[in-house]
Amino acid sequence: MRDARKRMIKRAVMEIKDGMNVNLGIGMPTLVANEIPSDYNVLLQSENGLLGIGPYPLEGTEDPDLINAGKETITEVKGASYFDSAESFAMIRGGHIDLAILGGMEVSEQGDLANWMIPGKMIKGMGGAMDLVNGAKRIVVIMEHVNKYGESKVKKECTLPLTGKQVVHRLITDLAVFDFHDGRMTLAELQDGVSMEEVYEKTGAEFTVSQSFKNGVRQE
Repeated sequence: MRDARKRMIKRAVMEIKDGMNVNLGIGMPTLVANEIPSDYNVLLQSENGLLGIGPYPLEGTEDPDLINAGKETITEVKGASYFDSAESFAMIRGGHIDLAILGGMEVSEQGDLANWMIPGKMIKGMGGAMDLVNGAKRIVVIMEHVNKYGESKVKKECTLPLTGKQVVHRLITDLAVFDFHDGRMTLAELQDGVSMEEVYEKTGAEFTVSQSFKNGVRQE
């Protein structure tokens, strides 16, 4: 599982382009910060009021007052700025975030996303995901393809409460990469060592295969 997560994170980093303003969701997406190329001029934004998040701090150098939206200690980059939550959400709602990389509990074949709660379990709040999926210019979701019970998290219809409808542009799992256009789901890439048969077996959604594949193999 650790290797699978590393693959997802490294693939997610490829979505980031030089000069972007990026929001990283809590959980696995926050690890993307440590993999962004050092020569990229990228500003990471957090809903709780920071533009210019750096990598995680080294042990012993943590500042308890410097945290991200998931309450994790972080660092800041040169030129970072602080502001209140109202200003932060104005950036999001105003379309100033180029890319949001979020975690997911379920994604449907239409690009619906469920990632904020499981009924019956305690939650701290809905967070900023509902604003991000409607305000950020591009939404990328990273998550495991199946849950701990072996059930597909890539479904025909989401069964958990929705964060947003038809909001996902790209889904990166430990098995594959999918794109969404006009409510349709397309397999774009296979992760290394994964067969097309395994993806079909573990996917609860219907999808088409990109024309760049031939006989189950991606053509460069």
